[in-house]
Amino acid sequence: MTEPKLNWIAQEMAALKGSGLLIGLRTIESAPGAWMTVDGKKVLNLCTNNYLGLADNPRLVKAAKEALDRFGAGPTAVRSIAGTLTLHEALEHKIAAFKQVEDALSVQSGFVANQAALPPLVGKEDVIFSDRLNHASIIDGARLSHAKIIVYEHCDPQDLEAKVKEHLSNYRRGLVVTDGVFSMDGDVAPLDKLYEVAERHGLMTMVDDAHGEGVLGHGGRGIVDHFGLHGKFDVEIGTFSKAFGVGGGVIAGKKSTTCVRKRVPSSSPTR
Repeated sequence: MTEPKLNWIAQEMAALKGSGLLIGLRTIESAPGAWMTVDGKKVLNLCTNNYLGLADNPRLVKAAKEALDRFGAGPTAVRSIAGTLTLHEALEHKIAAFKQVEDALSVQSGFVANQAALPPLVGKEDVIFSDRLNHASIIDGARLSHAKIIVYEHCDPQDLEAKVKEHLSNYRRGLVVTDGVFSMDGDVAPLDKLYEVAERHGLMTMVDDAHGEGVLGHGGRGIVDHFGLHGKFDVEIGTFSKAFGVGGGVIAGKKSTTCVRKRVPSSSPTR
């Protein structure tokens, strides 16, 4: 029986249903290939991010089975305590090599990657210059950092430079952050031009390449490769839940920006 104090939930759910805005969950009963079984029906799959068809690739499935046999179903702890497996380190080395960067750090999702990367780079004395159409995870990460957020017009290096000239002198340090391929419109950030602005003003740089990986660059390396900016962009955010067909996120770039993955010496005292 619903308590009176929660009656408003049923009322709002009924209002959403009446206006056609109530979304139910579809249940997938097969691998997420081109054709799937959803709620008992065979349907053509046009709504997942499995761009390259890797989610049910036999080689990936085989490797996953072998990993389960060796390591079990999960690490049973967060990575900073006792949850870092050799699998994590192997993945990070391979991603760093693939992206042609110094280092990489894997996290739970692309959303988490943006939230994890921004607060350590900037704080309340700093400023973030953010594209107007950046993804919600970038916006949330920026808010968590407590840095001042200055929005520049979408894919507009000239407006970015104007905003930098107007505001940067008021802050300790600054960072430019943009999506690579914008998920709603599919347009590509002018990363080379944004980098030129950042370089002129000594700004850190960060790009969320979630929708560029597997699509842009040599072998699908992404937008940094597409513009030939290897070793220049400080941080690349990626996800495994789009073109790579699985789950998880990654923070890649210069070793100094991923230094949290370094081990604490075994001689250090523990608590």
